[in-house]
Amino acid sequence: QVQLVESGGGLVQPGGSLRLSCAASGFTLSNYAMSWYRQAPGKERELVATLTTLGSTNYTDSVKGRFTIDKDNAKNAVSLQMNSLKPEDTAVYYCKAVFLWNSRVYYWGQGTQVTVSS
Repeated sequence: QVQLVESGGGLVQPGGSLRLSCAASGFTLSNYAMSWYRQAPGKERELVATLTTLGSTNYTDSVKGRFTIDKDNAKNAVSLQMNSLKPEDTAVYYCKAVFLWNSRVYYWGQGTQVTVSS
């Protein structure tokens, strides 16, 4: 069964850190570009970070210097390290895998809630 499963979300105080993980099963992430998105209540889903198969990364301006996307090939998983969290980072976070050779082949995880509040 092909799926992505996120974990690591939760409630954290402003200035705190969380590490999200997205584990793949049924396929190998090495042939997929990986991304993290987030969606806050009443807002559109937003691209947060990307990691290409060549190892290049890109981040939306609001998280640059605070978030880091990385891949662990041994675990077939991608992570999002989030530091210096702010209330505006509160959202459901989703990972997405897009096949390198055919962008019409992609998978989404089910999402994990991140809440930043004192």
